Amino acid sequence: MASALASRMGLNALWKKTPKTFNVTIATMDADLKFSCEAKWKGRDLFDLVCRTLGLRETWFFGLQYNVKDTVAWLKMDKRVLDHDIPKEEGVTLNFLAKFFPENAEEELVQDITQHLFFLQVMKMILDEDIYCPPEASVLLASYAVQAKYGDYDPGLHKPGFLAQEQLLPNRVLNLYQMTPEMWEERITACYAEHRGKTRDEAEVEYLKIAQDLDMYGISYFFIKNKKGTNLLLGVDALGLHIFDPENKLTPKISFPWNEIRNISYCDKEFTIKPLDKKTDVFKFNSSKLRVNKLILQLCIGNHDLFMRRRRVDSLEVQQMKTQAREEKARKRMDRQRLVREKHLREEAERERDELERKLLQMQSEAQMANEALLRSEETADLLAEKAQIAEEEAKLLAQKAAEAEQEMQRIKVTAIRSEEEKRLLEQKMLEAEILALKMAEESERRTKEADQLKQDLQEARESEQRAKKKLLEITSRSAYTPAHPPSGALPPDIPGGGVSSENLSFDFKDTDMKRLSMEIEKEKWVSGWPGVMRVEYMEKSRHLQEQLNELKTEIESLKLKERETPLDILHNENTERGNSKQSSFKKLTLQSTKSRVAFFEEL
Repeated sequence: MASALASRMGLNALWKKTPKTFNVTIATMDADLKFSCEAKWKGRDLFDLVCRTLGLRETWFFGLQYNVKDTVAWLKMDKRVLDHDIPKEEGVTLNFLAKFFPENAEEELVQDITQHLFFLQVMKMILDEDIYCPPEASVLLASYAVQAKYGDYDPGLHKPGFLAQEQLLPNRVLNLYQMTPEMWEERITACYAEHRGKTRDEAEVEYLKIAQDLDMYGISYFFIKNKKGTNLLLGVDALGLHIFDPENKLTPKISFPWNEIRNISYCDKEFTIKPLDKKTDVFKFNSSKLRVNKLILQLCIGNHDLFMRRRRVDSLEVQQMKTQAREEKARKRMDRQRLVREKHLREEAERERDELERKLLQMQSEAQMANEALLRSEETADLLAEKAQIAEEEAKLLAQKAAEAEQEMQRIKVTAIRSEEEKRLLEQKMLEAEILALKMAEESERRTKEADQLKQDLQEARESEQRAKKKLLEITSRSAYTPAHPPSGALPPDIPGGGVSSENLSFDFKDTDMKRLSMEIEKEKWVSGWPGVMRVEYMEKSRHLQEQLNELKTEIESLKLKERETPLDILHNENTERGNSKQSSFKKLTLQSTKSRVAFFEEL
């Protein structure tokens, strides 16, 4: 019994020594992390664990956020995690987010992981419309987001529709224009194709460089009231404190840079700010809840510390990180150049392989053609052999016929010799016949002459007889009768000849060239200044970017539905027409004396 009691007491003691644990889910912009933590852990312990897991060294920008009723709060580093007012029914869930934003992302953000986390968070805030972004800048930012995700544009790989499932533009922009998803994708892709050669890190930095000049970038807004009870908005960011009209989150009415603020404090719901100029009265405002004042104070302290740190020499840790980052970038640049060379060599080898394959196919085709020609030649040879055999037989037959013809010629020659003697006899006979004929002809001619002479004599005799008869008649009748027979003649009828000439009809057909008419649709020119998204300072560094924004705005301006413009769209257009920007407005406001600004705040 005693031993059983002792063992039970030992187990109880061991159980008491074993620390209690709780499960924590950390939602980052990239993934969800799950940890099992000891109950005694403070916020610093959990925060350091998350940073080590992510490989993050620039920890001063980030914090662990959780929701409390209708507002948000940040985990305190020196307080136990379980002592915070966090829902714990199904485990603790915290969001790892950027709490403070840099003034210049390119210069201040050293690590690639830091840049990546900021890129993801800022992109989400733009898409969720927590940061106002003009339409033309939204398209350009979307193209950098696509470059960061997909790499260089490849027409063979990135075919129309490859962005159909991506959320790249705020819904406000999509609703503002009469444009189909295909039209938006076409414009995003046109910008995306120009970013060739940029790595993921470079594309994300370019995204942040553009986004940091947006009016609402990095500002935390809180509803406050001044002494008169006027509803106002307090904006806290990396540069200082700003007072806004609740209906206008883009342009502050008053600004106080951190270097002009000496002290910040709150008492219950009242918040007090003491200017550096001791002659200037403090100014106070009231927030809705004490919890809000605590959050404002946290943000003010953190932003003020970072503001002062930027204007001092970097700490050894930061210098070391920047050196390592430079070395890492140089190494990555060399690796990228090596990869580019290898890619070119591989492409060249693939081209040579394709050329060899083409030549091989050509040679195979030629060999096939030669084989077919050989088969045809063999068939032709067989046919020619057949013909040669027939020709040989025909030659034999012709030789036989030639021999027979030779024999016939010999026979004819023998016959001809015999006929020659007969011919001579015939010629002799013919000669004798000719002589006889000549004699007969001479005899005939002589007889003819004799006949003619007889005819002449007969005629003369008749004439003598006629003369005798005539004298006899004259003697008997003394009259003479001579009948006359008038000649009759007929003229041949005159048949006029006529000729018919046929006339050729010729038609000249000419080809008519049909020219295509090219219709160029001139898009409506927009009459406004530069959009507020891209400020003068950055435009001077990148004229090409300015031209891109101008071209984008011109392309889509004619498709805008004015009736769907939000109040922020209208305010942004008014600021653009006046030439106001985030930096210019801040500079104008800070040129006024602190005293006059405090007085103005009290009179709002």
